[in-house]
Amino acid sequence: MLYLVGLGLGDAKDVTVKGLEVIRKCSRVYLEAYTSILTVGKESLEEYYGRELILADRELVEQDADGILQDASNVDVAFLVVGDPFGATTHSDLVLRAVKMGIPYRVIHNASIMNAVGCCGLQLYNFGETVSIVFWTENWKPESFYDKIKKNRQNNMHTLCLLDIKVKEQSLENLMKGRKIYEPPRFMRVNLAAEQLLEIVQNRRNQGEELAITEDTICVGLARIGAIDQVISSGTLKQMTTVDLGAPLHSLIITGHMHPMEIDMLKLFSVDDSSFNNLNQIDSSTYTS
Repeated sequence: MLYLVGLGLGDAKDVTVKGLEVIRKCSRVYLEAYTSILTVGKESLEEYYGRELILADRELVEQDADGILQDASNVDVAFLVVGDPFGATTHSDLVLRAVKMGIPYRVIHNASIMNAVGCCGLQLYNFGETVSIVFWTENWKPESFYDKIKKNRQNNMHTLCLLDIKVKEQSLENLMKGRKIYEPPRFMRVNLAAEQLLEIVQNRRNQGEELAITEDTICVGLARIGAIDQVISSGTLKQMTTVDLGAPLHSLIITGHMHPMEIDMLKLFSVDDSSFNNLNQIDSSTYTS
């Protein structure tokens, strides 16, 4: 059987009891190592789980998934995922492959950033489509994530922005020359994501477009959610360009319409007392920025 096991968001001890029992009984245990990270490394996990872990990078999962599933119809194989197993579409592909091969599967769920963001005080049912903000390059500056934020704002919804992760990536030159040389890992921080958004805002302003967000839109920066040293910071989009939330992983929320209780919660984490001075009141229980 194939087991997909969520590890949660913090450290080795965030695995569920059920998940740990599965890990300890399986013949092979893979650790997915490219869609997210914990605050501890592979060695700490191996020590706590009492098992050797096989690192599964993007190349292995996407190009040799059949190798992961080998003999899984006869022995138990575990595939460990930071957060919840279905936080990335890659893992749905693994399930579909297993079913096609006649291999039974079971999912052990856990907390993910998709529900843990409620810790900032924004209500989960007020979130729209989640978006990803990617690292820009000198010659590639996509703005499609802004348009999804705009759609959410038009629907009065908050937007969770997952920030880019570059793990075991090749430079264009090494990729073209077929050299297995990888760049150092990079993790986008909230301040860079805010800077890119502000550049898009200025571009759209120059084009005469009605803006979905401005420098004064209330946002929330989050870092290492689920860890003992998690950080939450709220303020305007412009203020988010100056925050330093420390080590990864980071996420950014663009707010939509807010209830007074949501605002009171966000104020617990405000960058500055003046951050919420320019809110617009829609009615007695609704505010926006």
